[in-house]
Amino acid sequence: MRTMRPLGRHAGEPVSYVLPQPPGAPDAWTTEAAQQGRVGSQRLLEVAEVVPPGAVASVLGPAVVVRRRLVLLDGQPVELADSYYPLEIARGTGLAQAARIRGGAPTLLAELGFRPDEVAEQLAVRPGTAAETAALDLPGGSQVVELVRVTYERDGSPYEVAVMVMRPEGRVFRYRMKVDDDGVSRR
Repeated sequence: MRTMRPLGRHAGEPVSYVLPQPPGAPDAWTTEAAQQGRVGSQRLLEVAEVVPPGAVASVLGPAVVVRRRLVLLDGQPVELADSYYPLEIARGTGLAQAARIRGGAPTLLAELGFRPDEVAEQLAVRPGTAAETAALDLPGGSQVVELVRVTYERDGSPYEVAVMVMRPEGRVFRYRMKVDDDGVSRR
């Protein structure tokens, strides 16, 4: 499992980020930061129908809705988070509106009938772009951590691709998987 410690002091439970929140609860990030005595918030940067980057298009198709956010911890930028959704899922819903979603996108997705069955993640450390380092308040040429998460429904259909670019300091990623005798990972 992935544990995050942004700015060296925060620990997180990754599964909470793909599950719906209880009725009336804030999003998982806000809740998790508060449990650590900190303030987690997000600034919505853009919500739009776009042609996605190639890696996202290969999973979701040639046109999607993107929700771009700057994630803050105690008012400091720690992550850029872009969440992509197929048009047929997002169009006409709160996912396509330039407004916060009470309980976060996983809560709205569950209300629309989408619950995660499988999650695939790809993790990379790379030089940040000029725009990324500026947004994350990092010196030019700094390294960033990029996490790409694809969330699938029970029938194997992907319904979200999240691309997160994070400040690297204090990040810890832990994974735990069940593996059958045939080498297949199971829950």
